[in-house]
Amino acid sequence: MQALDHQQRLFMVESDQIYRAWLDALHHARAYRYGMRWISSKGRQYLVRLHDAFGNGKSLGLRNAETEARFAAFQEGKVRAEARLASLAARMKEQARLNRALRLGRLPNVVGDILLGLAAARTAHDFCVVGTHAIHGFEAMAGVHCRMELLASGDVDLLYDPRRQLSLVARKLDGHGLLGLLRKVDPSFAPLRDTPFRAANDKGFMVDLVIPERDIRETEQVSFGQEDLVAVEVPNLHWLVNAPKHDVIAVAADGRPVMMRVPDPRAFALHKAWLSERPDREPVKKVRDRAQAVLIAQMIQSWLPALEFDPAQLRYFSAEMLRQAQAVLGEEPGLKLPGMSF
Repeated sequence: MQALDHQQRLFMVESDQIYRAWLDALHHARAYRYGMRWISSKGRQYLVRLHDAFGNGKSLGLRNAETEARFAAFQEGKVRAEARLASLAARMKEQARLNRALRLGRLPNVVGDILLGLAAARTAHDFCVVGTHAIHGFEAMAGVHCRMELLASGDVDLLYDPRRQLSLVARKLDGHGLLGLLRKVDPSFAPLRDTPFRAANDKGFMVDLVIPERDIRETEQVSFGQEDLVAVEVPNLHWLVNAPKHDVIAVAADGRPVMMRVPDPRAFALHKAWLSERPDREPVKKVRDRAQAVLIAQMIQSWLPALEFDPAQLRYFSAEMLRQAQAVLGEEPGLKLPGMSF
């Protein structure tokens, strides 16, 4: 691991600030996107506030001085919102240029595009990145860069908590589902025939929609629209879905700041350590799991010491799982984690 220098850390802080301001401006501007209009009915005009792309809306009353003032205020607000968004979009573009110059870009652009799409749809908090790409979020938290060979991955895993209300997320995605959002990023994304939880683009990059294993009585499919991806249940992901989450600003390869929700790095390290000992895990993945577990544990030890491995703070893990993970990490020379005795 290599620590970021002072200039890189400054740009990371500025990226965080600019991104959050830009996202707020984007959501504010999008509140105006369907607009208001006058509709005639039986010889009278009514002001209607539209709330979807299909022309559905709510009447605000007959045309009079009050509704005309309301319409004018709406139009003025829309102009101001669009101007603020354009200004911050220009700031984002300039910050991306600066980030590229200092080689801060780490996250593959396709992942950055997906995360930006989720954020624009107000669903960034509904999905958590739990696979290898989560390490980019941990890098941002710690202010370090890791060896790229441990970060390379041709897919991204999006974890959804099935306890959330599906209809709310489906509404945010305009009824087109997660697949519809992916196709806005890259029209070549398509579900794989035998794996309905997975979509791939024409470059072979894959997106998996995963949920923790549920009670056998829960049979409703987790999907956000017709012909959308259908989540696959993965055993033992309940540890990650119940772990605390962090919303961090990472930097895509082209320099753009993007927000990603990741599990607590302690949960990631312990889960990867546990996976590396599973007898049903593919051998090639077990080696990588262990290396990533040690990497994040070392990162926490050196750069995030406030995150103690206190069992009282890790109650979402079983005692047996903690024991197995501790045995794996305890074999690493020099690794001493606060709260756990190796």
